[in-house]
Amino acid sequence: MERVNQNISVSEFILLGLSSRPEDQKPLFILLLTIYLVTIAGNLLIILAIYSDPHLQTPMYFFLSFLSFTDICFTTTIVPKMLVNFLSEKKTISYAGCLTQMYFLYALGNSDSCLLAVMAFDRYVAICNPFHYVTIMNHHRCVLLVTISCSLPHLHSLLHTLLLNCLTFCDSNVIHHFLCDLSPLIKLSCSSTFVNEIVIVTEGALVLVTPFLCIAFSYIRILLMVLKIPSAAGKHKAFSTCGSHLTVVTLFYGSIFYVYLQPVSTYTVKDHIATLVYTVLTSMLNPFIYSLRNKDLKQGLRKLMSRRRV
Repeated sequence: MERVNQNISVSEFILLGLSSRPEDQKPLFILLLTIYLVTIAGNLLIILAIYSDPHLQTPMYFFLSFLSFTDICFTTTIVPKMLVNFLSEKKTISYAGCLTQMYFLYALGNSDSCLLAVMAFDRYVAICNPFHYVTIMNHHRCVLLVTISCSLPHLHSLLHTLLLNCLTFCDSNVIHHFLCDLSPLIKLSCSSTFVNEIVIVTEGALVLVTPFLCIAFSYIRILLMVLKIPSAAGKHKAFSTCGSHLTVVTLFYGSIFYVYLQPVSTYTVKDHIATLVYTVLTSMLNPFIYSLRNKDLKQGLRKLMSRRRV
């Protein structure tokens, strides 16, 4: 009992946010509120379009609908607290609230990562093994892939949350960030963080890099297959089915690798922009990227909007 009390001697944390200047708070509030509303509306439209159009009842759009749902939850974990802090003089978050936010940050962020890997596998099967696509990507297997993608990240997140809860916070409670992330929290601890850092470097890196390697492997196989297609039109058609997904993967993993593939001790304020990209901006841009470059999805959205007008 004494150990537990020592661990939570810091009952709350102060989130410094994106800017400490008072004149920046309202403009940032308006900007983030707009991004949040666009994110919710865009991803909800994608989900509704997919489930209301029989032509979109395919594995690719099944995975996309779950990616959109995860993006809504992911953004909701972060942005509402940011909005409250923009309008509040006391920019605090409770100890329990901070750990809860971090838990869902990693659980949902890694679910996004796994779903992107599953979508890459789907494109690999569609292009490299089209005659067996229906058999391989049957509904049972699709549900299984989504279940694994959305459940395993919770175990990863739980591990890091429990390890963080074992640390002692007794000095500063000021987090130089706009959310409760693992690296800035570890830097605040006044107890040994050796175990936490070892787990981050080993298990954390494995969970982060494995989906990316699956995506890279899928696209290398796709590229090799496409290069064998004799006609330019055939190559363009094959690549066009992957363009949207590749754009999202580049945006998502580019910012994540910039933030997390570095030692905890080197984490600085400069990483805030990269964190903002993969936590907030990617979720907002996903519906635009997939709908603007996909004729079937655009048609599904038009049908959905025409029904709403009637």
